[in-house]
Amino acid sequence: MDTRTRHALKKDSFAQATASSMSWVSGHRAGVVKWSITAGIALVVVVGALVFWSMQTSAADKALGTALDTYDSQLAQPGAPVEAGTYATAAERSKAANQQFADVASKYGWLPEGTKAHYFAGVTDEELGQNAQAETELKTAAGAWDKNLANLAKLALAGLYQRTQRDQQAIDIYNELTAKPSATVSANVAQLDLADLYVSQGKQDQARTLWAKIKDSDKEGAAGSIAAQKLGGKQ
Repeated sequence: MDTRTRHALKKDSFAQATASSMSWVSGHRAGVVKWSITAGIALVVVVGALVFWSMQTSAADKALGTALDTYDSQLAQPGAPVEAGTYATAAERSKAANQQFADVASKYGWLPEGTKAHYFAGVTDEELGQNAQAETELKTAAGAWDKNLANLAKLALAGLYQRTQRDQQAIDIYNELTAKPSATVSANVAQLDLADLYVSQGKQDQARTLWAKIKDSDKEGAAGSIAAQKLGGKQ
């Protein structure tokens, strides 16, 4: 078979395949158009959602950063005039930050930044003596997917329970944190707080058992050093 014949056959095969494809498209034109429109709409929706998510995340991050700046702002020196960006008392600072954290949590609660805002809202609620609100906010943060944040919230919640005479609830959380620690809340930190609770209950033997355990497991660390001091009577 010469070259010209091969080319002719290839051309005929291509023409036949093209004609067949065009025939199929013609027969299914409505379906093809519908599928194309649906795919186009889906793409627009996905792109729009990604853009919206990015914009909301950026806005939430900025709002949370502003609230944290307020919470970390300086206090005015006693007797000195209160300048812009400073507060006369820690309570005034906590109140201002609390409102900002609550706003972020309310507006962006579905984002990670909103969950962090729930945690800080709970912390500042407690500082302001608003224990019921603090418990609600900390419980919300304790349910976060982020284990590090969730454990911080649980630790704060246990402290709140301890200060409001709900010792058993606090003990349950300390034991949970001991069993499931994280980078933010180690088992030793949870046990140190639990030992302090036992001391407040007059259960010195149980506290000393925990301190000895922490001292042995964290010989070079801060928790071990604190436990050693407690065992030495330097409480």
